[in-house]
Amino acid sequence: MGLIGLGSMGRHHARVIREVEGMELVAVADPVGDRHGVAGGLEVLADVEALIGAGIDAAMVAVPTYLHEEVALALAGAGVHALVEKPIAATAESGERVAAAFAAAGLLGAVGYVERCNPALLEMRARIEGGELGEVFQITTSRQGPFPSRIADVGVVKDLATHDVDLTAWIAQSRYAMVAGQIAHRTGREHEDMVVVTGRLENEIIVSHTVNWLSPRKVRETVATGEKGAFIANTLTGDLTFVANGDVRSEWERSSHFRGVSEGDSIRYALARREPLRVEQENFRDALWGRPAQIVSMEEGVHTLHVVEAILESAAAGRTIAL
Repeated sequence: MGLIGLGSMGRHHARVIREVEGMELVAVADPVGDRHGVAGGLEVLADVEALIGAGIDAAMVAVPTYLHEEVALALAGAGVHALVEKPIAATAESGERVAAAFAAAGLLGAVGYVERCNPALLEMRARIEGGELGEVFQITTSRQGPFPSRIADVGVVKDLATHDVDLTAWIAQSRYAMVAGQIAHRTGREHEDMVVVTGRLENEIIVSHTVNWLSPRKVRETVATGEKGAFIANTLTGDLTFVANGDVRSEWERSSHFRGVSEGDSIRYALARREPLRVEQENFRDALWGRPAQIVSMEEGVHTLHVVEAILESAAAGRTIAL
């Protein structure tokens, strides 16, 4: 494995790659050096060409978003498999070029949406697939907290909100059909720092996302509501809770009018809490070995960018955008 980008995410990837069985970190690159001291005994190379020259099989791309296309295309051209940190690129058009290059070269390309590896969301997805929620009606997410000084090249929509779009489509197993967004600029920066989104998926599940960098309270919550109750995932703690409906749907259908839902039993599941970044790298390794693995495909990464660009278009135009 090679790693390009030794910043706030790259340093964690370096540690995890070294810990994962079957992976060996043999080369690192960052044109601004190794400010976190993660290279160990490795030489800090200057660019992606030098990284490729080290003879790597695959690479982790953790450079700023605006450099994703340039670096990923160089890797694809050299026949190097890659896991690219989210989002896949700065724009959907750019992401399409990256995805097409990896597909044309017959290479494995994946996108680093680490929230999919959160134990609470993995358990929620499995239980929904097993029918424990019945029909899913709605998925809502809240991702709020203080401003991260490390982010300078994009706003909260293309940084944080991409997580929510990706995980919602994955949990629901459906793409987005339409979105409407409202954004705000409260810190004087070029890019937005608050967004509220509503939308509908192709399978008719309605969704909403509240995302910002301006809350003193850090919140990471995903709620899936369906005919049998609601799953509530706290991805900060890795906890998943199920709250059952006190009234089952068959009773509603026999009634002459809707009687509402009462709160039933609650269950907080005991989950094995493995580090999501490690799970992500293990999935990438397994996919390289040809084993079944839950990676985020580049095509999925492009769809997420189409959705977030539609959110920004909606906010600018003041109307709902169909995808």
